[in-house]
Amino acid sequence: MKKYKYILFDLDGTLIYSHPGIYACFYYALKEIGWQPPTAEQLKLCIGPSLMYSFQNYYGMDEATAWKATQIYREEYGRTGVLQNEPIPGALELLKDLNKAGYKLAMATSKPEKYARQIADRFGFSAYFCAQTGCGFDGSFPTKASVIEEAMKRAGASADECLMVGDRKHDSEGAKEMGVDCALLKIGYAESEDEYEKANPEFIFEGFEELKAFLIK
Repeated sequence: MKKYKYILFDLDGTLIYSHPGIYACFYYALKEIGWQPPTAEQLKLCIGPSLMYSFQNYYGMDEATAWKATQIYREEYGRTGVLQNEPIPGALELLKDLNKAGYKLAMATSKPEKYARQIADRFGFSAYFCAQTGCGFDGSFPTKASVIEEAMKRAGASADECLMVGDRKHDSEGAKEMGVDCALLKIGYAESEDEYEKANPEFIFEGFEELKAFLIK
């Protein structure tokens, strides 16, 4: 088995369940710009990718409209959505066990870094991360690949030392772009069961216990 030194974690659908706040903020942003309300299918697809990607690809907005919707969403998320999430059962214990086993852990999420850090602090995750990376309000790190690249830079890690752990195809796609292996967990917000296979990650695990059994021998 390849020996990894760094484990990079996505946040939404990987360490936390965050859909109540995300859904509410999408509704709010779309209403504010006079767009039609989102469907249940559209909302589920929006957990994982960047906001700009979601507004452009799932709602058909042009770049300018998507940027306006993104700003409205983020303002509302900072007021309400950031509080509407909960840790996935076993997430903190997983981080503790991997840290104890000698792995260096980092967060690599498409959620704005300010909010991701607030959530990680509240649930006790931050104590186990050597680096925490999310997208910037200024448009920096707009893709999953760019977030992963920055997380590796901050952690001082090379691609061959890392395993990216996530729950969506975007995690696998971003990892592949950066030459990083990826493990998808079947506990999050995948569009369907087929998404895991189509994403073609190096590994697919049912949940935390399988991941931990794989990494800790």
